[in-house]
Amino acid sequence: MSVNYATLRFDYERAPDHDAPASSPYPVAVIGAGPVGLATAIDLAQQGVRTVLLDNDDTVSSGSRAICFAKRTLEIFDRLGCGERMMEKGVSWNVGKVFLQDELVYTFNLLPETGHARPAFINLQQYYVEAFLAERAMTLDNLHLRWKSNVIGVTQHDDHVELQVETPDGIYPLKAQYVVAADGARSPVRHALNLDSHGRTFKDRFLIADVKMKAPFPTERWFWFDPPFHRNQSVLLHRQPDNVWRIDFQLGWDADPVAEKAPERVIPRVKALLGEDAEFELEWVSVYTFSCLRMEHFRHGRVIFAGDSAHGVSPFGARGANSGVQDADNLAWKLRLVLNGDAPHTLLDTYASEREYAADENILNSTRATDFITPKSAVSRLFRDATLNLAKDCPFARRVANSGRLSVPAVLRDSPLNTPDRADDAFTGAMVPGAPCADAPVRVDGRDAWMLAQTHGGAFTGIYFCGLGQDPDACAKSLAALSDGPLPLNALIVVPKGMSCAAKGVTVVEDVEGMVAHRFDAQPGTFYLLRPDQHVCARWRTFDAAAVAAALKRATCNG
Repeated sequence: MSVNYATLRFDYERAPDHDAPASSPYPVAVIGAGPVGLATAIDLAQQGVRTVLLDNDDTVSSGSRAICFAKRTLEIFDRLGCGERMMEKGVSWNVGKVFLQDELVYTFNLLPETGHARPAFINLQQYYVEAFLAERAMTLDNLHLRWKSNVIGVTQHDDHVELQVETPDGIYPLKAQYVVAADGARSPVRHALNLDSHGRTFKDRFLIADVKMKAPFPTERWFWFDPPFHRNQSVLLHRQPDNVWRIDFQLGWDADPVAEKAPERVIPRVKALLGEDAEFELEWVSVYTFSCLRMEHFRHGRVIFAGDSAHGVSPFGARGANSGVQDADNLAWKLRLVLNGDAPHTLLDTYASEREYAADENILNSTRATDFITPKSAVSRLFRDATLNLAKDCPFARRVANSGRLSVPAVLRDSPLNTPDRADDAFTGAMVPGAPCADAPVRVDGRDAWMLAQTHGGAFTGIYFCGLGQDPDACAKSLAALSDGPLPLNALIVVPKGMSCAAKGVTVVEDVEGMVAHRFDAQPGTFYLLRPDQHVCARWRTFDAAAVAAALKRATCNG
């Protein structure tokens, strides 16, 4: 039987805590079953942390909402066990086009090189993302989903947080050692703790129209400045699955947000773009304003904020949902180590500092894009149009033109968890401490595979590059010894094409195209240490077990 994911509902069940409160707190309670809360809960459960997920509704989100999911987010979904499903349903794209009036200004490719398992972006309605994550969550023994469970009270204690949960069967108390508030931009948890977000609200309105139609447009991101069909404003066009197209129309601050959602207002705008004879159906319509803001601190004792509850940006650049899922990726492994007694609670402060930095980066990019797209003075408009005209022929102007800098993961260069490069260890390229790990095609056990898939979630990964003339079995034996330390290490040894290695306790990765060594700027003997969220935390030109052990301590705040 086919499932209508746009209207999917989940079954409410009476919580056992109604009848017999748990004898001890749950390790983690996650509030909010959007993409961020679901990703956090799944990641924790996969790492063996007993988690309860609470949501005040029993449905997926209405309308398509967030639709652009970036390569890094897809790689995280892969670790969560549902990336392939997202890919099968989603619409992949790498190319964008920018127009001024009716003239193409320039084209950009977000993933110009080959050798990546995932595209730069897929477009996929948020209700599919939530549904696929929820269905994955339902398969995990450590994860308890509770629908129609509205958190109406939050009280912090020294060793736990007590929530008051309102359900169709009444109110019950629930205790958790830590609470992750992923309850959206209006965050009831944030209000319950008398906390605020601060930032800038943009005085403009935009109309979102999800239009079902068969259209000849390619699967690309098209952005118009001042098009002839919508003068003095901007328009964005994206393709989604099921022959649904997302169209964003800038309306201006004076537009009536209620009146503009009426079909008699929306249909003429769509026809102006598509043609008077175009056949289409309106699937979902919304008018929005937006703000760029964040909480001052993402951690407050045992309550930790993630996603829109912690930070908000404009939709230009697809930074909201992607940044939120990366919050989850950063947080889950740290919570697990703290709960298991393998790291002090101060490790959670690095979640806050790292993701506050990422939020600031997203807000900066989002604010710049919004200011360029919606100039508020004659001088700003003149600068924008001059830049776009120059961009037709001048590459430097394309770097200034801004239709929304598309989401990329933050490089955590200044994280206290990083071990700086040694002075005599010279590296080039992007894989600096703090950067997310690059992917590349490999072979493992004679089968085609991808590098990132070998770096298991929940564990640190050590990657040793073995060169021709080295004894791979001896290298692997030294590396395998690290796996017996206080923090188990997922040990990989990368060998050139055709080299064999029979050592036990490590995964042998054959660099069949040389891309791994190239992207890691690796030489024979180079060693990388990756965090459980696949960010580099240390690297050396020569393997040194003592240095690796010290870096592990530093990366877990045990040093």
